[in-house]
Amino acid sequence: MNEPTKRIPGTSVQIVDKPVYGRVRHAVFDYDGTVSYMRDGWQDFMVPLMIEVLESCPRHESNEELERLVIDFVDHLTGKQTIYQMIRLAEEVQKRGGTARDPLEYKNEYYARLNTEVEQRYEDVRSGARQREEFIVEGAEDFLQEARKRGVRCYLATGTDEEYVKDEARVVRLDHYFDGGIFGALANYTEFSKEKVIRKILSDFDLQGPELLIVGDGYVEILNGRSAGAVCLGVHTSEKNKYHMNEDKRDRLLRAGAHLMAPDLRNGDAILNYLCGT
Repeated sequence: MNEPTKRIPGTSVQIVDKPVYGRVRHAVFDYDGTVSYMRDGWQDFMVPLMIEVLESCPRHESNEELERLVIDFVDHLTGKQTIYQMIRLAEEVQKRGGTARDPLEYKNEYYARLNTEVEQRYEDVRSGARQREEFIVEGAEDFLQEARKRGVRCYLATGTDEEYVKDEARVVRLDHYFDGGIFGALANYTEFSKEKVIRKILSDFDLQGPELLIVGDGYVEILNGRSAGAVCLGVHTSEKNKYHMNEDKRDRLLRAGAHLMAPDLRNGDAILNYLCGT
């Protein structure tokens, strides 16, 4: 007989692997899909671009086969900097007898397409046509407020370019919660990774692993956090895209080693009570 699922009392938050609790002092949040929906649907811009590129190669599979290929590797690399998905695209072009462009060129083309939609969302929020709350993950702002009240220093780390994520955090008025800093992809992609951010925080503040909380919806940050001994909260939010990507998000977060699992951040008080021992 299967054991009943353990949850934080009164919540939908699953306790998968009981963490060391009562010691959290710092918290690193992922952005897209964890805190913000501003880039929701980004896959609908990346996947078609990649299929177009691969269909222009001297040798290539059918549209349906290429779609399956692209969805698989894009999904697998989600959470890392966008450039890594474009590096993989360049490799696939070479496999099919094509001449690959610089991965940065592919990345710039992707951003040019996506940012047309994102900038319209910015304008809608600024003009009042849409409410900023529409682009904030349920409970995220309350969670951040409560963390700050408890003296937890908050950071944001994302694979999206740093200049874009700083703009977006300002538009939805969440930037001031990240007193530890906002970190994203850089022009020299080797200078940034979520793992480096995590390791630097642990080193700078002489922290033990359980004093750091990682909150994210991606395999990468949960795996990095678990490797560093941090407490990991997996957030299996539902994102919209026509390819139905991220439907296995919950399973991937479990495989990465999340201690706790939640569908969003609406139970912030209870989660922080549990983790902070209050």
